[in-house]
Amino acid sequence: MRPIRSRDNALVKHLHALATSARERRKTGETVLDGPHLIAAALDHAFPLKRLVVAETALQRGEVAALLARAPAEIERICLDDALSSHVSPVDTPSGIVALIDTPRPPDGAGHAEFSGDVVVLDGVQDPGNLGTILRTAAAAGVADALLTEGCAQAWSPRVLRAGMGAHFVLRIREQADALALLAGFPGPRLATALAPGARSLYELDLAPAAAWMFGAEGQGLSPALLSAADGLVTIPMGEGVESLNVGAAAAICLFEQRRQRLARTAAGR
Repeated sequence: MRPIRSRDNALVKHLHALATSARERRKTGETVLDGPHLIAAALDHAFPLKRLVVAETALQRGEVAALLARAPAEIERICLDDALSSHVSPVDTPSGIVALIDTPRPPDGAGHAEFSGDVVVLDGVQDPGNLGTILRTAAAAGVADALLTEGCAQAWSPRVLRAGMGAHFVLRIREQADALALLAGFPGPRLATALAPGARSLYELDLAPAAAWMFGAEGQGLSPALLSAADGLVTIPMGEGVESLNVGAAAAICLFEQRRQRLARTAAGR
């Protein structure tokens, strides 16, 4: 492959815009995956790639060469010189390979949704690292669906994708979601973490049934509408002098306490 060497190249301009602009990603319905791990995860789950863009020197790396050989032949391969590869990368330390993808279209229908298990509802979680971490945790805990309300960070932004480490290809993610409408008819409890009267310790709850876990951003917490729709308020017992946890940590504790209880029941034959 002959490398592209000009910043005036239309593809270079487009990739740079996708890497740096949420507006461009929304307008085009495209985003970029950075690095062998994310691209391999997409291939593992048969997620369609549109282009693979490789730095000139990265062609000699075994991991990159293996990805290029593994990817379906119809996916276009583009080579950039190293300076341009760094220019279009969304990270400070470029990996030498990015993939161009279409962001998934939201499911049709504005009414309630059918869910096959647990659901995570994220309300106004704006920090990309927190959002990606929670998606990664949810996927690891066996959650199938994530609802992101208006005000959340863009789920398919490069920073959230990198923090998610492949979770996007496992979860069904709905952005700009009307969580209350989508959860209408959900058969399990809707649980919210909150320091409020009537809240029960996480470790006192029976978490065997499928649940919709609702987490709000630090500071603001859940919106009043979602908080009032909760069937149960949950607290995580903490040591004296500590008032709260990072939302990513809180989500991990709740989801894996649920997973622990279920595994214990299975081991006990119940």
